[in-house]
Amino acid sequence: MAINSSLDLKFAALADPTRRAILQRLAKGEATVSELRKPFQISQPAISKHLKVLENAGLIESGQDAQSRPRRLNVAALNETVDWVDGVRTLWNESFDRLDDFLKTIQQTSKEG
Repeated sequence: MAINSSLDLKFAALADPTRRAILQRLAKGEATVSELRKPFQISQPAISKHLKVLENAGLIESGQDAQSRPRRLNVAALNETVDWVDGVRTLWNESFDRLDDFLKTIQQTSKEG
């Protein structure tokens, strides 16, 4: 399972707690920059930088509503990240299942011998 640059951008964007909080807010619905900025003690340029990172990663999209550009979550892009994590989880679970089977075989063999 190879990581592509799109996925790299998504994980880099998700690494920041402020950006994850922005995504959580957008999961509830569209919001303007000023609405997204309210819960944080950061400047307008700082929130704009976070939004740019999220947009470059494809995790959010800009809309057009008169004078404002509300942001919304791009669920499909977020699902790509979830799918990758699920794939890794499956590999680990299969590895642990094989290890468990191996240990049971060893225990059984030692009881018989």
